[in-house]
Amino acid sequence: MALETDFIVIGSGVAGLRASIALAESGGRVTVLTKDKASESNTEYAQGGVAVVLAEDDNPELHEEDTLVAGAGLCDPEAVETLVNDGTKYIKQLIVWGIEFDKEGDKLLMGQEAAHSRRRILHAHGDSTGAEFVRSLMARAAAEKRINLTPFANTESLIISEGRCVGVRFLDPVLRGPREIFAKAVIMCTGGAGQLYQHTTNPPVATGDGMAMAYFAGAEMADMEFVQFHPTALSLENAPRFLLTEAMRGEGGILRNKYGERFMPNYDERFELAPRDIVSRSIVAEMRRTGTREVYLDMTSKDEEFLKHRFPKIYETCKAFGLNIATDMLPVSPASHYCMGGIRTDLQGRSSVAGLYAAGEVTCTGVHGANRLASNSLLEGLVFGARAGEAAAGDRPKSQVPSPRSKDQSERSDSRSAVISTAVKKRVKRVMWERVGILRDRDSLVRAIREFEQISASNLGTSSRNFVTLALLVSKAALWREESRGGHYRTDFPDQAEDWRVHSVQRIGESISSASRIDPDSASAART
Repeated sequence: MALETDFIVIGSGVAGLRASIALAESGGRVTVLTKDKASESNTEYAQGGVAVVLAEDDNPELHEEDTLVAGAGLCDPEAVETLVNDGTKYIKQLIVWGIEFDKEGDKLLMGQEAAHSRRRILHAHGDSTGAEFVRSLMARAAAEKRINLTPFANTESLIISEGRCVGVRFLDPVLRGPREIFAKAVIMCTGGAGQLYQHTTNPPVATGDGMAMAYFAGAEMADMEFVQFHPTALSLENAPRFLLTEAMRGEGGILRNKYGERFMPNYDERFELAPRDIVSRSIVAEMRRTGTREVYLDMTSKDEEFLKHRFPKIYETCKAFGLNIATDMLPVSPASHYCMGGIRTDLQGRSSVAGLYAAGEVTCTGVHGANRLASNSLLEGLVFGARAGEAAAGDRPKSQVPSPRSKDQSERSDSRSAVISTAVKKRVKRVMWERVGILRDRDSLVRAIREFEQISASNLGTSSRNFVTLALLVSKAALWREESRGGHYRTDFPDQAEDWRVHSVQRIGESISSASRIDPDSASAART
């Protein structure tokens, strides 16, 4: 028997929780589906903090300018203005709701991170900001009786009827089988797709299913070629690629090569505080120059007590692997971290499919451009999660929840849908890392696309199909963009070109087109 609710939210990170709260406050019944435990998301793992204009020496214009510079000419100014101005409002609201940011006495502690012109980064419990976001938003959501949180409910596909998204098909954790739920609107908040790559800081759940589901439902995808690689992931054999936050360099961390030499002055005048794409490429260049697989992050100039207090989670994790961050050089190398591209939405989270909204890393609003500014991701999830929830509540049709007997629903997926084939995952991740990674060129991209198309021709379950499809979207967009900009670097087109200052747009069954700004209602002009 099919289920009914007013709104479905897929994902329980900062965007999903904030959207759920906005929907519940509108008076609607909200069902939140997550494919793992409710707290398992990229939000939970966010260490660096959240950027917000609260300091006396800061202002929205400075934060906007820093974001635009990091975005390498591809941010949409209106989206950035919305992020910065609404961000202050929603962070203040979170403080009222009880989030516990770090303080010195009665004053909020403000940190510095790469490419920020001011100390505007709030942290919680040192390096556990994301976890504190989840805790505080979960507590607020728990106070809303209209929110029904359903963990371990893996969403398989969206249900489309007469061009409108009317529900989802998911695996019921109790019945252990597929089930359908119908609603007036669906809000996709499933996060990014860092798991596409062999080396990533993302948790296992970050496989990009939400992006693929939206794509197969007919939604437009934008800027899929732009993937951010975090410069400093812990690089130890048989250890996870644990993120060593940007804030460590903000607090004076120095990058050194195998000879102990500081090398960033050779690559950028901002040294270790250059934007992430530049630092990542500089590390790759230095590793190639010295014939090594890692460089080193040096925090030894800082007092151990300071480091233990400022980075408690990192301190304990490194200690478990036999490293003292106060006395040892920490081996690091880049890893995939964040997707700037995703479901193309307007500033209210509306996709190009009626009834389908989205917020957070799963989207492309134009906020991040070609390269996300450090610590803008939690802010984006908070701001656009709230805006998407408010828009879905305000736009909802006057009619009742759509009938479960809709005619043109997509076909039911098979029983293999919940799991990505081990062989598919391993092959895709390796090819993505080697051919669609930090440095790209035409020959490597063409070979990657050919290999992914061969995999796609196999008899795949839904999740495996989603995984390969996303790899194809990223690869094809990277081949299409014949320039280097932000997180996308082509060794055969190393320069940034003004006539490529456009967003890539992909839609199922169509060739890649371009758009000058993010707006699902505007027509995409095909690039000649």
